[in-house]
Amino acid sequence: MDNLIDLKRYPLDHPESDDWLALVQQCKSDLTKNGLFNLPGFLVPGIAQFAADEVKPVLRDKAFAHAREHNIYFRTSIDGLDDDHPALTRFKTVNHTICADQMASNTVMQLYESADFATFLSAVMDKPKLHTMADPLARANVMAYREGEALNWHFDRSEFTTTLLLQSPRSGGVFEYAQDLRSDDDPNYDGVSELLEGNLPTTLMPLEAGTLNVFKGKNTAHRVTPVMGDTDRIIAVFSYFEKPGVMFSDEERIGFYGRAA
Repeated sequence: MDNLIDLKRYPLDHPESDDWLALVQQCKSDLTKNGLFNLPGFLVPGIAQFAADEVKPVLRDKAFAHAREHNIYFRTSIDGLDDDHPALTRFKTVNHTICADQMASNTVMQLYESADFATFLSAVMDKPKLHTMADPLARANVMAYREGEALNWHFDRSEFTTTLLLQSPRSGGVFEYAQDLRSDDDPNYDGVSELLEGNLPTTLMPLEAGTLNVFKGKNTAHRVTPVMGDTDRIIAVFSYFEKPGVMFSDEERIGFYGRAA
């Protein structure tokens, strides 16, 4: 992996070494404080653009254009809320997605399947072990956001999300979040309403290409602002689970990727 990851800066190839342990501890601290951690320059210089260029033909010709209207919960209704409640405000998300079965053994898949990468993530997340996903479509995805397109406000279903930015847009496409807006015990519908009405402070976090981001988004509302300019925002999304063999249902695959197999 020394040709892909900057191992001098991020020694993922030396688990349990002093430098590795220090990196894990710093990432844990950032997760506790901010609900996320970033590793800028995670990739060797030039590799992020190389990886983006690898997938551009597939993104151009074979990506699933996923355009949908949704509320922050991605649900048609919420018990106890009227359909016109401001927490159920609807907005539009548009992206272009390719799946693991469209990427063979390219750079993105090499990173995803690295045992050292999974070992590092499991240590940061205090998990005994993390497994790559068995689903041939969902295990790793690359998404492109073109001019005017955005990932709108939502909460994640999973405990944490691992992404790697491959190409930054000229402008826009900024990660924005409201940390710990709700909890497992308190849905805080009033706070969600304040956010969606533009009355709640948020954090904007521009990311550079080659940055690894690990984010706890289950209770932190987040979005990516609309991309501006003719350079797409291209990002890889990696899915890991504590148990092996995780698969999506056919319904979930069709919803996310437009096909079941």
